[in-house]
Amino acid sequence: MKILGIDPGTQVAGYGLIEKTGSKIRAIEYGSIKTKRNQDFPQRLKTIYLKIMDIISNHQPDQIAIEEVFYGKNIKAAIKIGEGRGIVFLCAATANIPITEYAATVIKKAVVGNGGAHKSQVREMVKIILGLTENPEPEDASDALAIAICHSHNIT
Repeated sequence: MKILGIDPGTQVAGYGLIEKTGSKIRAIEYGSIKTKRNQDFPQRLKTIYLKIMDIISNHQPDQIAIEEVFYGKNIKAAIKIGEGRGIVFLCAATANIPITEYAATVIKKAVVGNGGAHKSQVREMVKIILGLTENPEPEDASDALAIAICHSHNIT
């Protein structure tokens, strides 16, 4: 089972592809999709769309997992992230891949055992779970891998 985790964003979106075989999980590919500051917003969304569709085409994941929107005090940022999430949902629908959403606290609890864990703790546990020699970089990729790991715990 291949799972593509996405940490949504419109300036930087993290992605992490894992493969689950029985109880073993391994990283296949991870990284970030960076858009240019001088790009207009539709072009940023297009950049994200093309990269995710490229990952889907190259690796054919069975499922996609994405983090839910957390908006705190900045509603404008939450709307932008929501628009980026819409692109991920479009990619999933276009490729007929099921997509599942998880709250940040659920992801942290699945990976660290504590829904209030710090990003550094999540990153360290992602490294351990996947047997990586170094912490996954950038941070957005580590978050995306954590999302994929969380989803792997919730499927049979």
